[in-house]
Amino acid sequence: MKRPTLGGLKRYFPILTWGRSYDRDAATSDLVAAVIVTIMLIPQSLAYALLAGLPAEMGLYASILPLVAYAIFGTSRALAVGPVAVVSLMTAAAVGNLALQGTAEYAMAAITLAFLSGLILLVMGVFRLGFLANFLSHPVIAGFITASGMIIAVSQMKHILGIDAHGHSLLEILRSLFAHLGDANLITFAIGAGSVAFLFWVRKGLKPLLLSLGLKPRLADILAKAGPVGAVAVTTLLSWGFDLSSRGVAIVGDVPQGLPPLTMPSFDAELWASLFGSAVLISIIGFVESISVAQTLAAKKRQRITPDQELVGLGASNVAAAISGGYPVTGGFARSVVNFDAGAETPAAGAFTAVGIAGAALFLTPLLFFLPKATLAATIIVAVLSLVDFTILKKTWGYHRADFTAVAATILLTLVFGVEIGVSSGVILSIALFLYKTSRPHIAEVGLVPGTEHFRNINRHDVLTHPELVTLRLDENLYFANSRFIEDYLLDRVGQGQPVKHVVLMCSAVNEIDLSALEALEEINRQLSDMGITLHLSEVKGPVMDRLHRTHFLDELTGQVFLTQFGAMRALGPVDGLKPVLAGDAA
Repeated sequence: MKRPTLGGLKRYFPILTWGRSYDRDAATSDLVAAVIVTIMLIPQSLAYALLAGLPAEMGLYASILPLVAYAIFGTSRALAVGPVAVVSLMTAAAVGNLALQGTAEYAMAAITLAFLSGLILLVMGVFRLGFLANFLSHPVIAGFITASGMIIAVSQMKHILGIDAHGHSLLEILRSLFAHLGDANLITFAIGAGSVAFLFWVRKGLKPLLLSLGLKPRLADILAKAGPVGAVAVTTLLSWGFDLSSRGVAIVGDVPQGLPPLTMPSFDAELWASLFGSAVLISIIGFVESISVAQTLAAKKRQRITPDQELVGLGASNVAAAISGGYPVTGGFARSVVNFDAGAETPAAGAFTAVGIAGAALFLTPLLFFLPKATLAATIIVAVLSLVDFTILKKTWGYHRADFTAVAATILLTLVFGVEIGVSSGVILSIALFLYKTSRPHIAEVGLVPGTEHFRNINRHDVLTHPELVTLRLDENLYFANSRFIEDYLLDRVGQGQPVKHVVLMCSAVNEIDLSALEALEEINRQLSDMGITLHLSEVKGPVMDRLHRTHFLDELTGQVFLTQFGAMRALGPVDGLKPVLAGDAA
């Protein structure tokens, strides 16, 4: 058996690449970034666990071992892995249908969901199936995240108001909120609204204020990022000092102290079957969100991200979450940007962050007993509202109406029916729109631009054509969904009564011809032959030509295959027969 080489191991263990050159300077930068991200992650991990309907400590657990796993297997130097808002919402939607919140079955289902998501990501990574995420277009992702951000923000209003409300869609949540509005607790509302206002101010106003007081930029930045921690500390002290829990203010309560326990997912086949669809959606959404952030940050430092290895890194992180009492995780946008801006040089920053979170789980959890849930809700609201971006509707409306349809439908379906139906519909719409657009490909009749060897659309340029020669440029791959359209278009064109003797299919944009399209070409060749017209091809790419050579099509072709379109016109349409066609007059 061939032993694996160091290069082969580096593919699956990127730590072997950056770890060999790791030095004190990189460690210092990573430690500083880890301190800032840890400060940011502690309240977020608690809040996102509550968003998922889980005990607060599971958010801390999901922010320890998964970060270590990503540091070993991930390729991004700046991506910060952990609980995120959208995945937390999807977890709540997936698990909420199977068990009641607060029960052991609910927590076990969330752990199993993380394990299943990890396995799916690992399989996709090992078999290099990252391309499957391309079926979820960016506009659909943007629409889904916008709608999810709205649902998350509205769902947290129950904690801001101190009332009981439930639902997985915007309409359900709003209906439940209004039904219980009379039970609102004014003290809870004051804490929640005050925290929201404070956190919004911290985002834009605290750092300039600190700089004006003479603090150094790095220290001012750290203190600004610590804003949520400040809100947690102040409201916890108020809750403890005034015994607000006795006045109806909901608090986090007892958070177990210590490192994450060793857990095992359930291997019940019925539970796996119930969670599989949700696990696939969470895996794809998490991967797309992570890879887009990772690639954006890597480009700023001219670094390289390996998408298939990112699948392995995220898969290992989710498996790590499952065996340490956590729930599904992925790369977070805000945390990753903070990690990058704070100077993280390697994935070791994530491992250092894990140490910080572990320290919080060991020593700080008793201090969280009196923390108001309204404060954590405020943290979530401020974080997710930055994800809401309705400008995507304006962009897609002005650029491409089909994309606008997909975005608008995804937003609407997510808001009305919930995240799983919304994102599933987005995937289906993306594929359906792709099939529709490619099933009716752009076909241009082209002519020779005078004084050149270039051919352009006769409806856009003043060109030269020959009355006995029709050249059609196919601007799409030929496959089962568009073969009939191309056949009908071509036969309709030559049936217009002109003295056509030759038809040339210009294949410069064709990268693939499947069997259905090949059979359509054979039928076109036969019908044109019956009409006394010869079929030719030009500018066929090498890989396409290789496949055609493995068939009888070239033997039965009535015409020739030309290297260039200019060569085809020179051979088939004598120069003295060329006639000018003005743009727009071709019809």
